[in-house]
This record gives sequence, C-alpha cells and structure tokens, in this order.
Amino acid sequence: PYPPASLDPLLVRAARGEKVERPPVWMMRQAGRHIEEYRQLVKKHPTFRERSEVPDLAVEISLQPWRNYGTDGCILFSDILTPLPGLGLQFDIEEKKGPVLRKVDTWEAVNNMHLIDPFKTCPFVDESLRRLRDAVDDETTVLGFVGCPYTLATYLVEGGTSKEYLEIKKMMNADPALLHAMLKNLADSIAEYALYQVAAGAQVIQVFDSWAGHLSPKDYDEFAAPYQKMVLDKVKEAHPDLPTVMYIKHSGALLERMANTGVDVISLDWTVDMAEGRARLDAAQAAAGRTKRTAVQGNLDPALLFADHDTIRERTKEIIEKAGPGHVMNLGHGIEAETPEENAKAFVDFVRGYRY
Repeated sequence: PYPPASLDPLLVRAARGEKVERPPVWMMRQAGRHIEEYRQLVKKHPTFRERSEVPDLAVEISLQPWRNYGTDGCILFSDILTPLPGLGLQFDIEEKKGPVLRKVDTWEAVNNMHLIDPFKTCPFVDESLRRLRDAVDDETTVLGFVGCPYTLATYLVEGGTSKEYLEIKKMMNADPALLHAMLKNLADSIAEYALYQVAAGAQVIQVFDSWAGHLSPKDYDEFAAPYQKMVLDKVKEAHPDLPTVMYIKHSGALLERMANTGVDVISLDWTVDMAEGRARLDAAQAAAGRTKRTAVQGNLDPALLFADHDTIRERTKEIIEKAGPGHVMNLGHGIEAETPEENAKAFVDFVRGYRY
C-alpha cells in the first residue's frame, strides 16, 4: 500500500488527486427513502423538517447507510433549502408536493432578505455535523453541502419545484437586475453557511446547482457560474485544502464551464461517458492554464442498481477504469427510493474491494 501523502481520510485524498489504492465510494441521497430503517422512522416523525432539523434524528439517518454499507463518505441528512429561514425566507416540504415557498419576485421581497446567522437560525446543523464526526471513524469523510444561488433562486421565484423554470427565465429578461440582486444575497449567505459547516466538522463541501442544467450557456455564464464562484472562492479563501465538489443534473453541455469555477471535483451525471468527460475536463484545464487536474465523481446510472449484481459490478468497474485515480465513485444522480438495499450494498462492496 502507498503511504498516504496526508493523514486525511481516503475520500479527501482522492478528491485532492493524491495517490490512493482504490476509489472511495458514497451515493448521493444515500441517507433516506431506500432504507427500511428510515421508512420506519418516518412513521414516527412524519415531517421532513423534523427529521432534518432535530439532531438525534438527522444524525441517526445520516449514519444508517454508513453503518449498513460502509460507505467512505457520510453526508449530512439535510436539504438545500435548510438555510433559507436564516435569510428571512420561510419554506415547508410537503410529503407529496415537495417544497412550498412564498414567492420572492419583487424588489421589496429581495430587499427584505438578510445575511444568515447560522448559529442563530440553524444550530442543529452545527450539532449534527459535530456528532457525525464523533460517530464515524478516521477513515470516513463527513460531507456537508449547500445549494447554489441559481438553484435556490428557482425555488424562490417559482414558489417551489418547476418543470420548465419559466418564471425565473421571464425574470432574467424582464428584470435581470432584480435577479442579480437576489443571487448576490443568496451567494453571501450560502458562503457563510458553507463555512459554518466546515467549522462544525465537514471535511468536503458539495455544491448542488441542480437546475442550472436547464440554462442556455449564455444564461449559465451570467446567472449561475459567477454566483457558484462567489461561494467556492469564499470557501477556498478560508480553507485552501478543503475539497469542493459540484453537481449539476444534465450538465453534459456545461462540464468545461463548471471546471472553470475552480471547483476541485466535478460530479458527472450518468448521461456523460466517464472517459469523454475526463478528456474534456483535462482539455479545459490545459486551455485555462490550471496546474491542478480536476478530479471527477460519479457516475453510475441510479437505475442500474435495479440490475443483477454481476451487471452492477461490471458497469461500476467500467466507470472506475475509465476514470482512473482522482475519482470518487458515486451515482450519476440520487439513489432511487425503490432501490433494493442489497443492491446498494453490492455496489459499495465492489468498490471497496477494487484495487487500481
């Protein structure tokens, strides 16, 4: 075995591009609906906000997949909307309908947003992360995460989830200054919230700009990328060695733009071939004159976890071989709720047994 270049856990080392024996593995949305213990817990604690905002529950739910599968990453069970009340923006998550928010689409509403004070408005995140760090072993990485400004703005402007994102796209054209003001407010608070998670023990921060994949490249460059960069720059400034990961759903057309934010790891969705994604990111790095190779995460189609174990292993091996080192094995999107737990375990077991 290689002597580790640092005493950090495997996932942190791989995300930094250090030499490792195997890729680390975890699964987006690993904590939650596909696990029977979680579904039992939901019967007693029916609201998402209770499950994610009461440390006893959030910690237990976060630990379930780590305990059951031995994932190398343990991610906090939370939501990208969790910090919003700290900006003066209330939300609810209805079991069937999903997130419900009061629309923010006027100057008055945007000017009423204030900078987050996470210790005051989400102390449960601090407590949950500290307890997770205490609960897991030194080889496990605790991940924190935030939503990026553009994706959070879609919820605020649309008042919830959306299929076409027409309201926010109308705002881009009708009142771009209003949208920029909202995005700047979000970026300031989300950067604070990310730093707060690091102070509480998060060893990696993943940023989700989930809905930025619906933007044209021109609009992405104006309304998404600069605000991703504001958040990432503040994290890097305070913690230059802390790995950052970015995930955007359907981001095949945006990989180079994502890499140009300076994020350490690009999480590819399942619609991109891993070897092609790698080649494009390497070319973007060379073109921009960056010395550090962008690492990758992903990107097994979550639907493949319904296949037989041999197929799961075969398709996982193919991705690992195409990626080479500097890769965190993961799914290309969140794990599906109906996924059999033994299949999730077969996936994790295979990666844990793999050697470069």
